[in-house]
Amino acid sequence: MSAIRLGGGPEFDRIRAIAAALGDRAPGLGDDVAWLEVGGRHLAVSTDVSVEGVHFRRDWLAPPEIGWRAAAAALSDLAAAGAEPLGVLVAVTAPADEGPATLAALMDGVGSAAAAAGAGVLGGDLSRGTALSLAITVVGVSERILRRSGAEPGDGLWVTGELGGARAALTAWRAGRTPAAAARERFARPQPRLAAGAWLAAHGATAMLDLSDGLGGDAGHLAAASGVRLRIALERLPVHPAVPAEADAAGEAPELFAARGGEDFELLAAMPPGFTAASPFPLTRIGEVEAGRGVALELGGRPVSVPGYDHFA
Repeated sequence: MSAIRLGGGPEFDRIRAIAAALGDRAPGLGDDVAWLEVGGRHLAVSTDVSVEGVHFRRDWLAPPEIGWRAAAAALSDLAAAGAEPLGVLVAVTAPADEGPATLAALMDGVGSAAAAAGAGVLGGDLSRGTALSLAITVVGVSERILRRSGAEPGDGLWVTGELGGARAALTAWRAGRTPAAAARERFARPQPRLAAGAWLAAHGATAMLDLSDGLGGDAGHLAAASGVRLRIALERLPVHPAVPAEADAAGEAPELFAARGGEDFELLAAMPPGFTAASPFPLTRIGEVEAGRGVALELGGRPVSVPGYDHFA
């Protein structure tokens, strides 16, 4: 399978080129997880990489926070699949002069995030490299297979939690300021929405993904995978309390600031017509699924452009 359906951008052009090279040797690419049928059960498997200088800086986060954040990012892919975590495997690369104490603290953070999700650390690997990085593989199980590709015209678009908190922290750090405590917590200790993902899957979600690269970018992947058009009203976004101050400093509307922010690890779900948000967690309807292609983002009835994060942009 070479024609995987993803949104645009240099990062995803590279992924499409890789998929084309692999061809039929890599069927089923393009979702948050890979699905495997084992003994009549649906296993969900995913890998996520966290690299020093790209995903974290040591002057911002302590080693246990780096480990937690890396594990939470990987576990968030299971949340987007509605899967229950079984365990994690961790491959760590570290400079030769990195002492045992730092590595132990990193893995303590990984173990804490896994335990909070009801999973354990199953094993891993350790290698020398020029920078610190963690490649985390997660394994989960689900009663049904949930992909990005099932959204249909007439579905509603819903998002969990609040958006923009992680970007608020990042913006403050980059400006040489100390982030608000709540924003720092969102960046340093993100919470994979596992219970929410399982609940949404059980209540009929037709497609779902996690917002790791920002709503502006990730919505495009869901639209491309499902072959539909998403219409999103940004004034409906649930904005994190730390956003208005940072948005004002950046000269942006809070809703645009929040939509551009990645690494909130909230879930974007397409739910069938008639679904209502009688959920045990914060859940907000932000738009609709229509016939067509692409994403229409509007603020106050006017179209806006909100690019997502791209590693190769």
